[in-house]
Amino acid sequence: MGTIELLDHTADVGLQVHGRDLDDLFRTCAQGLMDYVVANRHEVRTEVVESVSLRADSPEELLMAWLSELIFRVETRQRVYAMFQVQVAEHGKSLTAELLGEPIDPHRHLLDHEVKAVTRHDFQLSRTDQGWTARFILDI
Repeated sequence: MGTIELLDHTADVGLQVHGRDLDDLFRTCAQGLMDYVVANRHEVRTEVVESVSLRADSPEELLMAWLSELIFRVETRQRVYAMFQVQVAEHGKSLTAELLGEPIDPHRHLLDHEVKAVTRHDFQLSRTDQGWTARFILDI
């Protein structure tokens, strides 16, 4: 299981995420994003399953597309997600995933922040001795 660290940033929020492989990293990035959207993600029910397929020119662009897709779905479908089953292709340029969640219920979900976008400022993805690390800023 990956780890998430909040980074100090003046106006927005930064996350640094570690994962043992790209699947773990992308899943953990999604969890970090959703934890910022809904403070009680652990109480989100997994009533709806949505499939996602994405392609990009690089692993960095794929991660950017992944996070942007999640933000888009929260805003347009008015849903929050609790679990993410992600399979990133070996070359890191495509993924398939299932998002498990439910429609937003303001009586049960503690909506924390409205995330507008993931920014390109200070966006980093790198392989480490322990797996992978991503660093990104969320525009709130």
